[in-house]
Amino acid sequence: MDTAIISAVLPMLIKGFWVTMEIAVVGILLGFLLGAVSGYALQGKCRVARTVAGIYIWLIRGTPIVVQALYIYFVVPAILSLIEGEQVTMDSVLAGIIVITVNAGAFISAIVKGALESVEIGQIEAGRALGLTEHQILWHLVIPPAFKMMLPALFNQFIISVKDTAMLSIISVNEITRQTQNYVARTYQTIPAYTMCAVFYLVLLSALMILQHVVENKIKK
Repeated sequence: MDTAIISAVLPMLIKGFWVTMEIAVVGILLGFLLGAVSGYALQGKCRVARTVAGIYIWLIRGTPIVVQALYIYFVVPAILSLIEGEQVTMDSVLAGIIVITVNAGAFISAIVKGALESVEIGQIEAGRALGLTEHQILWHLVIPPAFKMMLPALFNQFIISVKDTAMLSIISVNEITRQTQNYVARTYQTIPAYTMCAVFYLVLLSALMILQHVVENKIKK
């Protein structure tokens, strides 16, 4: 591969990397909060909360992420424009964060639900025997072991979120894939540019998978 192409594409990929990580990190953090609330609602006793959480998960899992991105970026501002009576636009990065957040939250909700339900009932009964309130039992006896159990799955969802950011190129988010598309549109160097993009993703995701393996081994210890 021509070194001139490498020197031209690599800085663009690195620039896209920072956008990718910004969206993925913020999205997984907000998605965890959303998923924690939804997961808690799914295994709770409130029927309304369970129904709302179920509808949210059904909507997200039942629609492609690309369609969600287009809807949030184009349709939501159009609806707001009709309501406000003036033109409303949405930043593409913000739209991307929303897309990653709602998708991560939908899948994390199942992780949270399973982790909460897997906590030994004996711990909860022991807390009640000691006179702890339900709130104290939740924060001190349920959440710590549940979070430890769900951490590997959360890390895996983060890796998925990083990969999902590539689909945000459809709404002009200048992440890794979009940066590559911009270069190809100017130079028509299709083969080397997309090859570099693929290798860049492979290195990035491999590093994250190695980090995930290290974290899981430490948790097991």
